[in-house]
Amino acid sequence: MQVSLSRTYEGAGFDDVLAKTRTALAGAGFGVLTEIDVQATMREKLDERMERYTILGACNPPLAHRALTATREIGLLLPCNVVVRENEAGGTIVEAVNPAMMAEVATGVAEVAAEAAERLGSALDALDRELA
Repeated sequence: MQVSLSRTYEGAGFDDVLAKTRTALAGAGFGVLTEIDVQATMREKLDERMERYTILGACNPPLAHRALTATREIGLLLPCNVVVRENEAGGTIVEAVNPAMMAEVATGVAEVAAEAAERLGSALDALDRELA
């Protein structure tokens, strides 16, 4: 099973891709609950340098509620993380956690995971159209 749903946008600027990723997620019914600037954290905490790398914690409340109703342990896998990061070639990569993994580790969430995967996939498809 794939860990992520992934797209690479060569020649697309990081800031533009990050902003359009937020918009695409919103269009698919996801809000961004958390945002972690991994590059800044590594620099501040460890004095390490790395490429731009941001983790967005995306949540669709109705899907999260259904999953939590099925099993409270699913909260360990929420929200759905979406990573926007630079690659060595100067492009930007967008990776969303594959919600199907939830169904592999928790019972009663297969239907919710399938819908979440469909919604995240549609967000990435919208991003493709926007950045094409």
